[in-house]
Amino acid sequence: MRIENSFIPVRGVGETTERRLWANGVTHWDEFDGSVVGSTLADRIETFIDEGRTHLDRGDVSVFADALPASSRWRCYENVSGETCFLDIETTGLSADTNDVTTVSLHQGGETRTFVKDRDLTSDRLERALSDSALLVTFNGQRFDVPFLETCFDVDIDVPHVDLMYPCKKLGLDGGLKAIERELGIDRDMPDISGRDAVRLWHEYERGDEGSLETLIEYNRADTRNMEPLMEIVADRLHESVFEAAMADD
Repeated sequence: MRIENSFIPVRGVGETTERRLWANGVTHWDEFDGSVVGSTLADRIETFIDEGRTHLDRGDVSVFADALPASSRWRCYENVSGETCFLDIETTGLSADTNDVTTVSLHQGGETRTFVKDRDLTSDRLERALSDSALLVTFNGQRFDVPFLETCFDVDIDVPHVDLMYPCKKLGLDGGLKAIERELGIDRDMPDISGRDAVRLWHEYERGDEGSLETLIEYNRADTRNMEPLMEIVADRLHESVFEAAMADD
């Protein structure tokens, strides 16, 4: 599903009105002629479409991400999938005020990069790494990863953000990232370890065990890489349940 199929970012258009537009054959911006809704709302939709095309021509989905509920921001993905950055961090604890970020992995365009504390993990590198991204995808990053990074590195991460935890809940997929992966049959290339193990591995590395750092990095990278197939599955399933289901009801 592409943004051009969406009308709920418009003020005054909820899911019911959007489904009514779809049911009347207005499934894309190109098909909107103002006949299904009142004149005031039609004017708003036409303005939204005109301005929306300009944003999409620039590859900017921020205005749509800001206007969509967290559980619906997956609609931005198809438009900018090639410029989407999947991000995951590891830390020494749960509080950004008292704990540190140990590793940050970013997966984009088929490549994964990992930054490590006291080696190459800096605010400048983070900002440069995210500067070419049109969309950021995390799992529980809205509450954890992004504010943790912003606090620890004094950066402002303003890339449009899809937190996969919310659309997963919309599909009835509860639990952590690894539990959802198992439910969906997404494989990992390494044994399952926990967040607590990640803290232990970092402390072992600080005591001189380089192998522990390698394991921690691979764990972090696996989390990041596996978000891409999860995003694909979530977007496909929600497309079916939201968009195609509305067509079937017509």
